Amino acid sequence: MPVMIFQVPLWAELSAAGLGGIQGALFAADIRHRRIDVLGVLVIGLIVALGGSLLRDIVLNQPPVVIWMNGYLVVAGAAAVVGMFVQRLLSRVGWLITILDAVVMGVFGAIGATKALSLGVGVVGALVVGVLGAIGGGMLRDIALNLPVSFLHVGTLYAVAAGAGVGVLIGLLALGAPMPVAAIVGVVVTTLTRVASVVFSWTFPERPLAGRRGPTAAPPRPRAR
Repeated sequence: MPVMIFQVPLWAELSAAGLGGIQGALFAADIRHRRIDVLGVLVIGLIVALGGSLLRDIVLNQPPVVIWMNGYLVVAGAAAVVGMFVQRLLSRVGWLITILDAVVMGVFGAIGATKALSLGVGVVGALVVGVLGAIGGGMLRDIALNLPVSFLHVGTLYAVAAGAGVGVLIGLLALGAPMPVAAIVGVVVTTLTRVASVVFSWTFPERPLAGRRGPTAAPPRPRAR
């Protein structure tokens, strides 16, 4: 795939940061089994909003835009505050957090892949960068909250949804589709795949651990003396 002259629109990056800030704050404020103060909710919102972009730029050896442009921190912080204050109003609609999470993943995945391609990264590398951008914020969020990292554990298809959307985006670009169209379709694919996996409980089969006995396995018999 040839190198594309393309620059991710600033409004798209800031919109993604804003959505990430809201989703991260909603997620943190909704956790019941941990005592998280206002500052903690704000920090988690910033991590979700900026984590994917930060990891993406580090991998691409680019100046992190979240540091070099003041707008990112301002938008992400303001969005996190909004998410924190509306959490009580939205506490009974947990599906909204899932949908926002899926949309944020799709947008960051599309931005990461298109930025990688515009820098001349190969198709496979762009796929990896796109997925990293999509799940990076959630991964850092889980680490900060000492939770199981979502894409490493049995559960809904987190990284798969990101990979599906990024893969479709790259495929459409290879077929000559305009960048905005490919990006929108990629975001939609990621969002629908993620939401459907939650609604229908799609998972990969769990790989049994070596030496692990099943719940119905009989205990070993004692040796005869």
